[in-house]
Amino acid sequence: MSKEEKPESVPLCPLGAAAAPEQELLCIFGTGDLGRSLGQRLLQSGYRVVHGSRRPHNCGPLPQGAQVMNHEAAAKSASLVFLCIHRENYDFLTNLAPQLNGKVLVDVSNNLKKNQYPEANAEYLQRLIPGAHVVKAFNTLSAWALQNGPSDANRQVYLCGNSVEAKQAVAETATKLGFSVLDRGSLKAARELEDSPLLLFPEWRLPLRLAVCLTAFFFFYLLIRDIVYAYVDQGKNNSFRIMVSLANKVFPIVSLIMLSLCYLPGVIAAIFQLYRGTKYRRFPDWLDRWMLCRKQLGLLALGFASLHVLYTLIIPIRYYVRFRIAASTISQIKENRTSEFDITSAWRGDSYYSMGILGFCLFLLLGISSLPSVSNALSWREFSFIQSKLGYLTLFFCTFHTYLYGWDRFLRPSTYKWYTPPGYMLSLVVPSVVLIFKLLLLVPCVDKTLTRIRQGWERCDPEEDAKESLLT
Repeated sequence: MSKEEKPESVPLCPLGAAAAPEQELLCIFGTGDLGRSLGQRLLQSGYRVVHGSRRPHNCGPLPQGAQVMNHEAAAKSASLVFLCIHRENYDFLTNLAPQLNGKVLVDVSNNLKKNQYPEANAEYLQRLIPGAHVVKAFNTLSAWALQNGPSDANRQVYLCGNSVEAKQAVAETATKLGFSVLDRGSLKAARELEDSPLLLFPEWRLPLRLAVCLTAFFFFYLLIRDIVYAYVDQGKNNSFRIMVSLANKVFPIVSLIMLSLCYLPGVIAAIFQLYRGTKYRRFPDWLDRWMLCRKQLGLLALGFASLHVLYTLIIPIRYYVRFRIAASTISQIKENRTSEFDITSAWRGDSYYSMGILGFCLFLLLGISSLPSVSNALSWREFSFIQSKLGYLTLFFCTFHTYLYGWDRFLRPSTYKWYTPPGYMLSLVVPSVVLIFKLLLLVPCVDKTLTRIRQGWERCDPEEDAKESLLT
């Protein structure tokens, strides 16, 4: 029996001649802006796309390379279907239940207002087609974000669903599109996901309300003191000062108070921990909400400080200031007198401006480090050093800047118009309290105890110790 001869060489074929793996086919119901943008993004990521439409031959322009069929044919062709249609148009899906059973349905719909329907759109869809695996996803992304790809502001895709396998399939697709996925649990979370695009600055509501209230209060307070008082008591019409002078007093006052309110909850939390002797008890709800909006408070404070800087820069070019300088110069020439140089005023003025410049520069550093693109590049120790250590230093510089502005005015009776303190004195109350309590917390014996508590140490209750000793 002859042995078969084995070839000494293996024939090779060009790489391009090998059969390429077949691309996965995905289906999209809907040919609107969101459906077209999603289809284009899927095509760019290597998928094949088929659109399901009521009018396959008259559905408008679609991305190059996409197919279009009627809903029934499109549903049969893919195992994963994106529903880019409104809830009002879900009724036709009941007729497609046989074709959609066992398939993954990705609901990307949103409503026009919160609680528009008694149940979430995804839950309603699951009830319409109980044999399908409904996943809520991609509803927090706009057509623009899908078309242009992820960015720092909208790189996350939130999803929820009852089927682990279905969520995994959607998560793999989102990852291939360049997004990061955050699983929010079962389909019961769909209501929360559908409400999130309808929220208008939810984390900014409390800080904005506080900023508006403080601005309104100090505006009318200073309006009465500086404008109304001068008109009633002296007969002067200083209403022109409202636009610049009055505003340039309100902005720094509100900025300093809001900056101090960023650090006051940290001091209150430390006092709670020292009083309770543990870190494992929850803070009150009002303190939790306050601490969660500290970033927004700080950014608004930075905005008011920036307005104060801009308004201060235009002071030399104001007509009122130029008129006063010219009038004072002419008066001195006529009276043949000169003003002596006051070194105390010079020191005070230079120190006042220096503290203001240093405080504003550190303020800018705090604002820049709070940006996600910057904070993500910092370690926790670096971020904590900037926001805590440099933050308190910023508060000190800005507070000292305000004290130098007031100087010895609090000793003059004319300062208290209608027996009311000036605005800058009111603005110093909260930051002074914060700095004093912070200094008390830095006392070695207090700081040592607080550090131990934050590392997990708990102070035992004397009554519990007595009971344990009796039992033993």
